[in-house]
Amino acid sequence: MKNKNIQRRFGTVKLIFISLTLLWAFLLVYNAFGVCLKKDGSVIYTDSLSLKKEIISLQQKLNYPNLVDRFYQDRLYKRAWVMQDTVHSDVWASMLLMDCVLQFGLNRNDFHPDQLTYDALRPLTSPNAKLQEQEIFDIYLTDALITLINHLHYGKFNPVFTTERLESKIPLDFDPVSHLKKAMGHPDFMANVTSAQPQADVYKMLQDYLHLVKGQYIDDCYEFPEGDARKMAVNMERLRWINTADRYFMQINIPSYTLKLVNNDHVVIFKTIVGKPSSPTPELESKVKYITTSPDWKVPHKIFTTELLPKMWKDSTYLINNHYSIYDRKQNIVPLTKSTIAAIKANPNLYDARQSSGCDNALGKVVFRFPNVFDIYLHDTPEQKLFKKQQRAFSHGCIRVENAGLLAELLLRNDGTGDKVPALKSSMLNMRKKDFHLKNTVPVKITYITCEVNDGQLRVYPDVYHRDQVLESLMFPVNNKPVKK
Repeated sequence: MKNKNIQRRFGTVKLIFISLTLLWAFLLVYNAFGVCLKKDGSVIYTDSLSLKKEIISLQQKLNYPNLVDRFYQDRLYKRAWVMQDTVHSDVWASMLLMDCVLQFGLNRNDFHPDQLTYDALRPLTSPNAKLQEQEIFDIYLTDALITLINHLHYGKFNPVFTTERLESKIPLDFDPVSHLKKAMGHPDFMANVTSAQPQADVYKMLQDYLHLVKGQYIDDCYEFPEGDARKMAVNMERLRWINTADRYFMQINIPSYTLKLVNNDHVVIFKTIVGKPSSPTPELESKVKYITTSPDWKVPHKIFTTELLPKMWKDSTYLINNHYSIYDRKQNIVPLTKSTIAAIKANPNLYDARQSSGCDNALGKVVFRFPNVFDIYLHDTPEQKLFKKQQRAFSHGCIRVENAGLLAELLLRNDGTGDKVPALKSSMLNMRKKDFHLKNTVPVKITYITCEVNDGQLRVYPDVYHRDQVLESLMFPVNNKPVKK
C-alpha cells in the first residue's frame, strides 16, 4: 500500500513537471515566433511575426537592415512608433528630426523621404489603420533614426567604419541601437538622439553656425545647402571620422598649416609645413610615444631615386656636403667613388640613403615619433624661413613644425617629466641623439578641415589637395531630387 501511494505521488509530480515543461515551451515559441492558439486549437500569427516578415521583405530598401532587425528583436518584434496613442510614442519628434537633417549637414534623401511623410503617418494612427501599413512605416522610421545616429556619430563616408562594418556582429564602442533605445521615452527625445554627434568644440561651433544659417538665413529645411553651408557640412562629415572625445591631444590641420596642442581649454598653436599636392600629407590618427633629439633620417626610396641620385650624379660631393651616407642591403656604408656611384645608379633598389645629425639634417633637432603606415614624421627643420610664407605645402608628406623645441618641452612638462627638459635642451644643442619616452602617449590627429568658426565668424582655408569637391559630390550628388513635405 505504501509503495502504491509513493507511485501515485511520483506520477502526480511527473505530470506536473511535464505540464510545466510544455507551458515553458509554449511561452518560448510564443516569444520567439509571435504565435498563439485560437480557441479551436488553430494557430494564428500575431503582430510580432508579421513585423519580422516585413523587415525581411524590406531588407534591400533599408540602410541598416541588420541593425533594424536587432532593434526589433530586443522588443520581441513589436512596433515602436506607429500607434493610436501617439502621446506615448516619439513618432512626431522623430518626424521632426527627419524634417531638418540638413541642419546637421546631412542629406534628406538618405532618410526615406518618400515613405516618411506626414500625409502617410496621420491615417496610420486611426483605429481603422491597416496593420501592414503601420508596420512598414514603423520599420522605415526605425531605419531612418538608426541612419541618423550612425551618420551623426560615424559619418556616412567614414573610410574605417563603413556600412558593412556597422552592420557586422563585431562589437562597437558606440552602439546605435542601444543609443536609440536609451533615447526612447525620454522627455527630450530629440536631444538624446542627436547627442550621438562629436562633442569637440570645433565640431559644435560648426554645428551651431550651420544651424543658424539653415534655420535663420535659409529658413527651409528642404533645400539643399549651398556655398558655405555645404563647406560646413563637408567638414562636419570629416570631423565625425575622428575620435573627438580626447581632452588632451595634438591636432595637425593640413589646410590651415597649424598644429594645436590642446589641453582641456588651453590651446597652444604652432605653424606647420605640410606635403606638396604631389606628395600629400595623409589624414590619420595615432599617438606620440616618444621624442628623439638629433635623429637620423632614412630617406624614402622615391626621394632617393628621383632627387638624390640625379644630384649625386651631377656633383659627387653633394651627399657628403649634406651629411648623407649610402648603405647596401647588408647595411654596410658604401664609399662614394665613380665606380660605386655608377653601380648605385644602375641598381638603386639595392641601396638606401640616410642623413645623419647635423645643421642640415632634414628632421632638424627633434622628431616626434608616432606609428603610422605612411612612414611620415612630425619634426623640426633647419629651413625656418619657410614658416614666414602664408602657403606652406612644401614637404614630401612629413609635417615640419615651428618652435619644435618648445613643443617637445610642453609634451614633457604635461607628461609630468619636466625634470627631463634640461637634458632635452642639452641634447638638441649638442646634437646628441637621445630618446625621451612619454609615460602617457599623446593622441595626434592629422585632419583636413577647410573651414572652422573663430570668434563667431566662419573662416575658410585653402583646399590644398582639392578634396572638398569630391566629398561634396558624394554627400550631395547632382541627381538629388527635391524632397516633398
